[in-house]
Amino acid sequence: MTRNELADESGVSADVIEKLEHGRRQTARVTWLMKLADALKAELSGLLGRRRSDEEDDGAAPAVCDAVAAPESTPGMDADDAGEAPDLGELRTAVAEAWRVYWSGDLPRVATTLPGLIGEARLASRNVGVKAAAPLAEAQHLAARLLTHLGQADLAALATEEAIRAAESGDDELQWTALHGAYSTALLHQDLTRMSEDHAVRIAEDTEPFMDDAELRRLTVWGGLILAAMAAAVTGTRAGAVSDYVDLAQSAAGRFGRDRLDYHVRFGPSEVAMLATHAYAILQEPGRALRSARGVHPEDLPSGMYGRHLLDVARAQAQLMDLREAESTLQEAESLSRRSFRHQGPAHDLVGELVEEMAHVSPELRRMARTVDIEG
Repeated sequence: MTRNELADESGVSADVIEKLEHGRRQTARVTWLMKLADALKAELSGLLGRRRSDEEDDGAAPAVCDAVAAPESTPGMDADDAGEAPDLGELRTAVAEAWRVYWSGDLPRVATTLPGLIGEARLASRNVGVKAAAPLAEAQHLAARLLTHLGQADLAALATEEAIRAAESGDDELQWTALHGAYSTALLHQDLTRMSEDHAVRIAEDTEPFMDDAELRRLTVWGGLILAAMAAAVTGTRAGAVSDYVDLAQSAAGRFGRDRLDYHVRFGPSEVAMLATHAYAILQEPGRALRSARGVHPEDLPSGMYGRHLLDVARAQAQLMDLREAESTLQEAESLSRRSFRHQGPAHDLVGELVEEMAHVSPELRRMARTVDIEG
C-alpha cells in the first residue's frame, strides 16, 4: 500500500503519514491511529509499539499522571496541528473504545492511549465548546478510574474534578450526577471516608427518582451513588448503615431484569449482590455474604470482575472454616483472571491463610502459594 493509498483508505493525510514514517512528527492523535489501524487491519497496540508483558504494565502511567496534572496541556498534539479541532464523531468513538478496553481489563493499553485522548478532548472542548463536554468528561472519568488502580488517589480526585467541570459545561445532567459517584469513590481512596459517604448521600438525595416510573438509566446513576455511599460505610465499619444501603440498592435494582451500564456506572441485581457480598465479607458476616452471593449471575459480569467477586466468596467460606470450599473457589477465581490473580492482595492473604490453617496442603494450593509468592 502506498502512502497515498493509505491516506485515501484511512482518511489521515499523506503529509501526516509521511512525517510519522520519517520521524519528523513524534506524536499522533489517537483518532488518527485508530483509522490507520483499521485501514491496515492491524491492532492499535501494534501501531503504538507496546510490548504486552506484566513488567510493562505501569510503563505509560507517568504520561497519564502528567496529562491530568497539567490541565492546560494537550498531549498528543504537535505544533503542526495549529489548533485544528478533532472530529467529534471520531473522538467519541475513540473514547468509547478506550472504555471498552478498560472493561476488558487491559489497563496497560488504556494507559498508553489515554494521554492522547485527553489532549484531543481538551482541544475539542476549546474549539467547539458544549458539544465536546461529554467526551472530555468521559476521558477524565476514565483517567480517574485508571489512576485509582495505580494507587494515585490524589490525581484520581483531580481527574474527577475536571470531569465534573467538563460535564457542568455540557447539557447532560445525568452525566454530571454520575461523576459525583466517581468523586465519592476518589474521596474514599484519599481516606476521607465520612466525607465520601456524605457526598454520595447528598447528591443521591438531591436526585432521588420515583422508583416506580423512573427511566432505568436514572436509576442506574442513583443506585451507583448509593453503592458509593455503601463502600464508604464498609470502610468505616458502619454495619447498620451498610444494611440500609443494601436495602435501598436492592429496591432500585428490583426494576431491572439484568444489570445495566450507563455513564460507565454498573448497576442491577448482580452488581448489588456482588458488592453486598464484598461488604459483608469485609465486615466478617460470612453468612450474609454467602446469601448475597447467590444473587450474582456470572453472565452479568465481565469474567475478571466475577473472578474478584469469587475472592469475597472464598473469604466468607474461610471465615466459616469451610477451607476446602474456599480452596476450590480460589481455583475458580484464578482460572478467570490468571493475569491479575497473583497481584491481588486478597488472593495473597487468602492463600496464605489456607496454607496456615489446613492440616494437609494440596498440590493445587501449593501451586497457588507459589503463584502469589508464598512459600507453602
